[in-house]
Amino acid sequence: MIKRLLSNDMPRSRVLAVLLLAVLLGLAFAPFIFPGVKALSVAAKILVFIVLVASFDLLLGYTGIVSFAHTMFFGIGAYGIAISASRLGAGWDALFIGLGASLVVSLVLALAIGLFSLRVRAIFFAMITLAVASAFQTLASQLSDFTGGEDGLTFKLPELISPSFEFAEEPFLGVSLDGRLLCYYLLFGTAVVLVLALLRIVNSPFGRVLQAIRENEFRAEAIGYRVVVYRTTAAVLSALFATLAGAMLAIWLRYNGPDTSLSFEIMVDVLLIVVIGGMGTIYGAALGAVLFVIAQSYLQDLLKLGSEAASGLPWLAALLSPDRWLLWLGVLFVLSVYYFPTGIVGKLRTRAQR
Repeated sequence: MIKRLLSNDMPRSRVLAVLLLAVLLGLAFAPFIFPGVKALSVAAKILVFIVLVASFDLLLGYTGIVSFAHTMFFGIGAYGIAISASRLGAGWDALFIGLGASLVVSLVLALAIGLFSLRVRAIFFAMITLAVASAFQTLASQLSDFTGGEDGLTFKLPELISPSFEFAEEPFLGVSLDGRLLCYYLLFGTAVVLVLALLRIVNSPFGRVLQAIRENEFRAEAIGYRVVVYRTTAAVLSALFATLAGAMLAIWLRYNGPDTSLSFEIMVDVLLIVVIGGMGTIYGAALGAVLFVIAQSYLQDLLKLGSEAASGLPWLAALLSPDRWLLWLGVLFVLSVYYFPTGIVGKLRTRAQR
């Protein structure tokens, strides 16, 4: 049963299996294990990034395509929900209309980019996608009547998943049973389904062809596979999953703006997570997203505690200042790449084989 659910893509490492199980259980019971608004927001952000990074890994890790337009599709999903909900009201029909419209727009754009750009060499394709993503971000900032401009759009959700809705008067295990909790579990269920769907895709015959194209494009072409068709299909599927991740973000935040979903910093974060977790493995997206988002969210707090503890040594306290959290985040990234050159998943699987 588990093998079929995971599309026969087993962890192949006991340590990796334990880590993945811990991530799954931790996210499933996060509202009760880690109470508090910030902890729940961090858990929701992890769910969004797992889907976003896994969708990007379908391009980079499995197909060998370097694209910088991934955040554009992420933003399309978020703007689809935001625009629809702000104009049509707080109803389920508005969410479904916005989601459907954003998926159609992403499908058309990804198909156009794929057909016109995937015939060029990798570096030129990366530059084309970067230009398209930058143009889309500028467009979203300028069309203030439609997208809210730099201020973005704030909207309401259906009452069932709104924070003000309470379906039980008494808390359960110290947690309020309200619409915010339902919204989190809506994101959790969606993320699990999408990750399982991506596992099925990459372990299907189609996914094997993508890996063959990644290893040797000319050989794959020589044995009869139409490389452009497969790469375009991979680009479209990746864009659609990224769009769904953007919709998840907008539903959780009930807000969207250019810096929220279209920032190039998000693209950099996705690249870092892929490298940390391991390219060419969906499990790497889960582990990398957990580690990166937690470090990004709590590293400042840890540095503050360290700085206060080292107050007797002024130079050490200054080095551990919370203002230098980006420095330490960079150090952690360099160390992870040095000790895990194939990512966490790749390292654990290699050690298990030995």
